[in-house]
Amino acid sequence: MKVVHLKTKNRSELLDITQNINKMIPKDLDVGICIVYIPHTTAGVTINEGADPSVQQDILNQLNQLVPWDQSLFRHLEGNSAAHIKASLVGSSVTILVENSHLQLGTWQKIFFAEFDGPRHRKVFLTFIHK
Repeated sequence: MKVVHLKTKNRSELLDITQNINKMIPKDLDVGICIVYIPHTTAGVTINEGADPSVQQDILNQLNQLVPWDQSLFRHLEGNSAAHIKASLVGSSVTILVENSHLQLGTWQKIFFAEFDGPRHRKVFLTFIHK
């Protein structure tokens, strides 16, 4: 297992971690998979368009509309229920095919760490499985 360390800057943000992951792919991985796992209950991971930053902002805006930061709506005393719900909606892992030591992403696809309770120090766990 490999670990990517991140420091987020905002309460909610999508960080492109594609290059962080690319750097960690074993050079001898001809055919396999990469599992990206987020070990946090107020963060997630997603694959989406990375060419136009407005897509990431649109995603965050819609999640904030679906799950507003109004603590009066929630019972969790820590004050971050909205972050827990958003993390559940986005999910905590993605699996990407790997061929010739390269992630097999679509032309516009990037892998994003989804922060919903920042700023924080975060970890991303990576596992590479050879076929």
